Amino acid sequence: MYGLFGGGEIRNLTPEDVARGIKAGEILLVDVREPNETALERIPGALLAPLSTFDPTELPDTGGRAIVFSCGSGVRSLKAAEIAQAAGLPHNAHLAGGLKAWKAAGLPTEQ
Repeated sequence: MYGLFGGGEIRNLTPEDVARGIKAGEILLVDVREPNETALERIPGALLAPLSTFDPTELPDTGGRAIVFSCGSGVRSLKAAEIAQAAGLPHNAHLAGGLKAWKAAGLPTEQ
């Protein structure tokens, strides 16, 4: 469940973990895909912060929620977590498998 990247520990969360956290108001999901990708399909309620212009210091106040990054397959979200940690921020979790895993788990998406 845990991996070591960029000198920090990145938490790989399952789609079910993330869905529960969102429902409980404990997670703010940040989608780091590009706008053309999120326009086609996205996880409801996810905030868009494209990796191509990603600056972790510009993430909004989460109101006490943990930030969890997501993307299409889990590669860019892992990179976003590494970037956030390198900037000294505590955001160290991502949706393992990304949108593909979310859909495979039967969880809802929107267009």
